[in-house]
Amino acid sequence: MEGREQWGTRAGFILAAVGSAVGLGNIWRFPYVAYDNGGGAFFIPYLFALLTAGIPLLIMEFTMGHKYRGSAPLTFARMNKKTEWIGWWQVAISFVISTYYAVIIAWALAYTYFAVGLKWGEDTGGFLFGDFLNLAEAPGQIGSVVPSVFIPLLIVWVVTLGVLFKGVKKGIEVANRVFIPTLMIMFLLIVIRALTLEGAALGLETLFKPDWSEIMSPGVWVAAYGQIFYSLSIGFAIMITYSSYLPKKADINNNAFIAGFSNSSVELLAGFGVFAALGFMATQAGVGVDEVATAGIGLAFVVFPQILNSFPGFNGLFGVLFFGSLVFAGLSSLISVVETFIAGFQDKFKVSRKKAVGIGGGLSALISFLFATQGGLFLLDAADYFINQFGVALAGLVSVITVSWFLKNLKPLQDHANATSDLRTGLWWRFCLGVITPIVLGYMFVMNLIDNIKENYEGYPTSFLFFSGWAVAIGAIVLGIVFASLKWGEKDLELPTSSEGKGGNE
Repeated sequence: MEGREQWGTRAGFILAAVGSAVGLGNIWRFPYVAYDNGGGAFFIPYLFALLTAGIPLLIMEFTMGHKYRGSAPLTFARMNKKTEWIGWWQVAISFVISTYYAVIIAWALAYTYFAVGLKWGEDTGGFLFGDFLNLAEAPGQIGSVVPSVFIPLLIVWVVTLGVLFKGVKKGIEVANRVFIPTLMIMFLLIVIRALTLEGAALGLETLFKPDWSEIMSPGVWVAAYGQIFYSLSIGFAIMITYSSYLPKKADINNNAFIAGFSNSSVELLAGFGVFAALGFMATQAGVGVDEVATAGIGLAFVVFPQILNSFPGFNGLFGVLFFGSLVFAGLSSLISVVETFIAGFQDKFKVSRKKAVGIGGGLSALISFLFATQGGLFLLDAADYFINQFGVALAGLVSVITVSWFLKNLKPLQDHANATSDLRTGLWWRFCLGVITPIVLGYMFVMNLIDNIKENYEGYPTSFLFFSGWAVAIGAIVLGIVFASLKWGEKDLELPTSSEGKGGNE
């Protein structure tokens, strides 16, 4: 059987795993989630969630990929033929995410250019939605392609597919050796500067001051698990795919702990930088931090340009550093997302890497241009919400229940991981995955389903949410079942006799 590509070094794998986990959500989602859920008190449920769900799930997915030596569909098929659809479902989720995630990176790339000379002007919200996005008047209106988004989107895809054409060792590993250190240097400079601004202490006090009354709220604990789950790239085939390229004697457990804590460290660092800057903005405006604190697109593309406008010097430089860091964080994540369906196509259809990148990555790029239209923001918002709430989270729940309850495969996976690791897991690992994680993810899913049945997300029209949200989430499951129905080759489901792979690209 033909050997599988491998990472050149352990550091290469860890950088790639961290690069996948560290994305836009670390910078613009985590600080606000912490602030909105008890401030300093939030870090107790957050750490608990990391140790009882985040790292255990990382270990499980790392072990699955390493033991069964395949993409998510091949890994699930080798584990049990009846579960292959879960792997394809996860791959379909990754495909959907790749189509719109690339667009957000394109925005960040455009804003890196706009930062030189602060081209967004004083009305940053008007610039984003009017001059830049040329936003349609209502959800469901597609409109024409917006050149200011389309051009940077082309650049994003050229870079992403160019890296993936090179393969695992010469492409993904090399790219992350550049992207991740560059990202950290850029973001450290931003954080250091933010901490020296007037009002920074006010922002940090607002973020870290504990509200102990919140710690008994179920919603705070659900928010902690949700943040850990979404930020670690768990549940949509990435970590299974990446770990399938590990050499035979890789230390699985330690790698999971390093990746998990590295991701959380970046989130904490982002909290310092973002809230120090928000404290500065609040001080300048003479208002409370709570009046300027926000998350997501509004934080990155409306609030931060306002903060940069008020910077006491080197505004353009720090604008380039901030939006440049978003670009590098996004690219490292996008590359990992696209790799999942490239690997799936290679394994199932026996095509070369170049052909898989051209077909899979090319199709994703074509669909992504839909989000570069005047109605793109509305489509992106709905697709992102539904594929995360009823795709990633639900697929994670189904996979962990399948592995732990139905296949009863936790003990064999644990034995495999412990055999190659210095740090050995015990009963706590199986308890976390067999009991704690299914309960929390199940509760999250039920609550989200009830909320969305009661009222439409963001008040969008039902017809719009049906085709841009529900249909996308359900379509991913259908695609998973369809692809799983296609037969494998005669010996494809046999485990390789050796885990030693190759370094080539085909």
